Parts: sequence; structure tokens; C-alpha cells
Amino acid sequence: MDVRRRPVNKHQPINRSLKPSNAGELLNPQNQAKASDALPLPLYLTNGLFFTMFFSVMYFLLHRWRDKIRNGVPLHVVTLSELAALVSLVASVIYLLGFFGIDFVQSIIRSSPDSWDIEDDQEEQLMINEDKPIKPCGQALIPHIITSTDDIVVEKEKPPPSIKHSSEEDEEIVKQVVDGLIPSYALESKLGDCKRAAGIRRVALERITGKSLSGLPLDGFDYESILGQCCEMPVGYVQIPVGIAGPLLLNGAEFSVPMATTEGCLVASTNRGCKAIYVSGGATCMLLKDGMTRAPVVRFDSAKRAAELKIFLEDPLNFDTLAVVFNKSSRFGRLQSIRCAIAGKNLYVRFCCSTGDAMGMNMVSKGVQNVLDFLHSDFPDMEVMGISGNYCSDKKPAAVNWIEGRGKSVVCEAVIKEEVVNKVLKTTVPALVELNMLKNLTGSAMAGALGGFNAHASNIVSAVYLATGQDPAQNVESSHCITMMEAVNDGKDLHISVTMPSIEVGTVGGGTQLASQSACLNLLGVKGASKDEPGSNSRVLATIVAGSVLAGELSLMSAISAGQLVKSHMKYNRSTRDMTKLSSS
Repeated sequence: MDVRRRPVNKHQPINRSLKPSNAGELLNPQNQAKASDALPLPLYLTNGLFFTMFFSVMYFLLHRWRDKIRNGVPLHVVTLSELAALVSLVASVIYLLGFFGIDFVQSIIRSSPDSWDIEDDQEEQLMINEDKPIKPCGQALIPHIITSTDDIVVEKEKPPPSIKHSSEEDEEIVKQVVDGLIPSYALESKLGDCKRAAGIRRVALERITGKSLSGLPLDGFDYESILGQCCEMPVGYVQIPVGIAGPLLLNGAEFSVPMATTEGCLVASTNRGCKAIYVSGGATCMLLKDGMTRAPVVRFDSAKRAAELKIFLEDPLNFDTLAVVFNKSSRFGRLQSIRCAIAGKNLYVRFCCSTGDAMGMNMVSKGVQNVLDFLHSDFPDMEVMGISGNYCSDKKPAAVNWIEGRGKSVVCEAVIKEEVVNKVLKTTVPALVELNMLKNLTGSAMAGALGGFNAHASNIVSAVYLATGQDPAQNVESSHCITMMEAVNDGKDLHISVTMPSIEVGTVGGGTQLASQSACLNLLGVKGASKDEPGSNSRVLATIVAGSVLAGELSLMSAISAGQLVKSHMKYNRSTRDMTKLSSS
């Protein structure tokens, strides 16, 4: 469609004489009379006078109203002085609004594309296409481009100008990285473009190593989102498929559980467990404890001094003082307990605190640092050897986590009906109970397991952690789990439970902010921080992890009991594609 402008009135041509500098005359017919014309005073004196009058009158009225409230005098009874003050207040407000309001409108007009006259702009809007609906007048101030088709007119905003870099420029930077003139880690700060930096680093790495990264994708990822928080010196990203298990019926609510994994059968098996739980009436999950820990190690010249600090820290009379110092680090970090352990002259202090919806390692570390600084006044001979002394214990299997818990301590249970065990799980209740005793309990004890009294809890924990942006290394202690099975209801039905004392999850911070992981959290309904009850989103996520583990344990144990494990893995976990042909092509 050919869109042309034509005058509405041939005898009255459109006036385009206005310039951006005098566009304000539209709002002031007397050549923009200054606000100081309200009084025969300079502008700054007029402004100062009305500002002073406004605040003075407000101060006077507030004091009078306070006295009236104290003395029981009705506020609507106004004296002559109060009436004069109200008049002065209204006058000052009108002046200030008028003065700054005119400046605000003028600034909008000056920033319009061509500072067109408003009436002429409305006429030209009518002349563009008379059969189209008239746009709201506010849109006249928005820069736009009109793209015409035969039937519709679509408005698009002007795209921001893109800075194009020549291949010669990038090639020169690659050579400097290869030659060691530019550090690879400094590319983002030097170029100001994270994706470009990743691409240049990738090419330089290929030249240095002589190995190709053609299978590692580069495009389609927001490298700005990981800068300074998730990954340094990126050269691409790894693709992990995400499957959905469920619905998982847990505490009366249904959840579709995202699982990122490359292990065949895992999602299918967990999904079968979710089905068995669902048709049996669902699972129940309870949160037993919620507290992240950090344990610094400090050293003294004698064991006596270390013992004195231990007594001081564990004295209930000192807890409130230490809590005030600790809690200054965050709005959500609240000190819960302090436990100490001595090894000679060394003291290990295990702080435990709530952390809201964050996993909370950084939060608790800041609070610990505050307490250590505070203790130096009373224990100047205390030497801090490390903010973490492994008594926490983070990313390592440890009895302290298994016994006392870390993060969220959760227990989840369900009663699976006999017919569901037979038809869905293809096994029997007595067979499951016996296998659980021999495998998960006795077998794990024979192996000297620490928190590993289960079939494959870490499988489900890892998959959910990767999908929802958790720290995958914390799968170590988060997978501590003991699976219990017992025949109930005269031996007909199966009671199954998982007890997990150290599930470490968060819904804010770290990888949870990435787009893919954030989408998975949104699917579960726990994205971001809870506005109603701080910490509730992360607690719900912990129960979902435990419920998913319950489903996974139920299904795998049934497969082993029925002799289906090898058969199912050969069917779902073995590729029939000829990878040699794919790699050579």
C-alpha cells in the first residue's frame, strides 16, 4: 500500500516553522513567561520563598494538629492563624506544581523527534490513513516507524544501533590471546561484549590446543547472565536434556518434576514411581529442620584458651549477643545455634542459621565473619585459620550432616496399595520389604556406607539439581538418605519412607537466575523468593526433591525385585545409532 500525506485544507498549509528550541511556546502564549513573574522578584528568590513557606506552614500545622490530638480538640475547629496557614500551604503547592509541571511538559516536547506542532501532528495523523482508527494522543510523542502491508499497518520501535566488528579486528585479538599479550580472563572487561569474548576465547583455545570445539554450541545463550556469578571464561555451553516426571502428588498438591539427565530409564522409572504414589493417594512430606551451617577453625596457644572460647560460645547467656552480631549481615540470615568441637589447641565452631529462600552459603559466611571480628576484642590471641574448617561440612560425606542435618531435613512417606504394587510396579509387598532390608540396610552397612542407605537417591537429586540451578556438587550430602519399607494393613499394603537430613537447595541466587533453570523452578511454582513467607519456596523445593526420591526408590527397588533392571536398561539406556558414522561425517 502506498501511504502518502496530503493537506486537509489546501488554503491553510501546515506550519513547520517551529524549532526544537521554541517548542515550549505551545504551552505559554506569552513567549514562555518565567515562573518568577508570579512575584516581582528574581527566580531563585521566588522559588526559595515558596519552598520556605511550604515547609514552615507544614511544620506549624503538624505541631498544632498534634497538640489538638493530645488535648482532645476536634481537628475541624480551625483558628484564624491555622486558616491563614492552610491558605499559604495551598498557594505554595499550586506554585510549586505549576512551576515544575510546566518544566516537565516542556522537557517532553523538547525530546520529541522533530518538535512538531501538536495540532499539525494531529492533522497529519488523520491524513496518513483516514480509514484506520486514530491512535491515542500520547502516542504522538513516541518515536515510531510505520511498516505498511496490503491490509494492516504495523508499528515497530526503531532497533538500537548495533556495533559491528570486522573479522580483521577479532582476528587480531585472537592472535594477541594466543601470543599471551591479552589474558583470556580479561576479554569480557576489555571488549564489553560477553558473547564476542566467548567466541574469541573459543577460537584462541582451538588454535592453542589444536582440538576442535565444533560440537560445543556457542550461539543461543545469554553470556551476560553468567558474568560474575556463574561461570568464568566461557567458550560455550553443554546441552543436557530435561525430562518431566509426574504428576507427583505431594501434600495434596501436584508437581511436574523437571529432571536434567543423560541416563536413560531414570525419568521413566521416576515417572512410574510417581504414578504408583498418585493412584495410592499421594505422599506426605514433613520438614524437620531448616538451617545452613558454616564452621570456621580457630587456633590458640593452648588448649585451655580454646576450651574457654568453647565455653563462652556455648553459654546460653551469650547467645543473644552473638545473634545480634551475626544477624547484621542479612535481612534473612538468623542465627539458630552454635556447636563447637576441640582438637588440641584448635577449635571448630559450627554456626547454623536460617537463610530465607537462598541456599545460603554466602549469607552464613558473612555472619560468621562478623562474629569472628567481634570475638577478637575478648580473645585477641585467637588466630582464624580458615572461614571453613570442614566441620560444616560442605560437599563431602560427613557424619555431622547425617546426624545433625544441614540445609533442609525432610522425611517423606507414602502407603502403596497392594494392587498398585502388583499391577503398576510388577512385584509384591513381601519381596520389596525383604529386598530393602538386604540391599539398602544390610548391604550398605556391609559396605560401611555413610548416609547411603538407599538404592539411588543421588540419581534423582542430581537430575533435579541440574534442572533447577542448584549447586550440583552439594549432591554429595544432599543425597544422604535412608529408605525404609514395611508391610502394613495386615501385610497387604506397603509403607515406604525416605529420610533425608541435609537437602541443600535455594530458589534465589546462583544458577537459579539462569533462564532455563528459572523456567524449571517456575514449572514447580517456586521461582524466586516468596513474598508471603520468606523461605517457603526453598522449603517446598526440598519436599519436592524428597518426594521425587521416594518415587525413584520405589520404582527402582520394584524393578530389581521383579528382575527387570537389566532388561529395562538394555531397552532404554542403550543407543542403537552407529556413532562411528556420525563422528566421521
